[in-house]
Amino acid sequence: MPVTMTDMQMFVGLGNPGKPYQLSRHNIGFMVLDFLQKKTNLPNFSPYKKWIAEISQQGNCLLVKPQTFMNASGDSVSQIVNFYKLDLSKLYVVHDDLDLELGKYKINFGKGPKVHNGLLSIYDKLGSDQFWHVRVGVDGRGGVRQISPKDYVLMPFSEIEQPVIKETITQVTDELSKLCTN
Repeated sequence: MPVTMTDMQMFVGLGNPGKPYQLSRHNIGFMVLDFLQKKTNLPNFSPYKKWIAEISQQGNCLLVKPQTFMNASGDSVSQIVNFYKLDLSKLYVVHDDLDLELGKYKINFGKGPKVHNGLLSIYDKLGSDQFWHVRVGVDGRGGVRQISPKDYVLMPFSEIEQPVIKETITQVTDELSKLCTN
């Protein structure tokens, strides 16, 4: 039976393309989608140049990793949403959140962090913030704010933080996989 637009669930992981950013806090969206792809046995991600994204799709589940830089994520996301005529209530955007402590996450409809340029780009291109925000906490500074947020999110997780973020990714993936049935 073909998937209709009302059945489609779209999961977008935010991050920056390229090896220098691969393990940065800002790329937690990509990390979660990589785990989700494996957990749900979806096909490997493939580049889709028209949408400037890597895509994995099967059944009602569409995984998207925009290959624009974070601040232009809305370009890729809006093209795909418009192509599929996706109801925004079926859109889940996974992103880093400095408002949440490392190891925490929240899934909120229409509510993201105070400032996140990737989300601002999506809001601008979609004309709405009314979709699911999968907010993954990446703040491991323990209240010490000596490093600017811009620089901090581009840093990798420390050796001590790695087991914490891996457990958080597993928890988020477990929740999202329930929505992604093939």
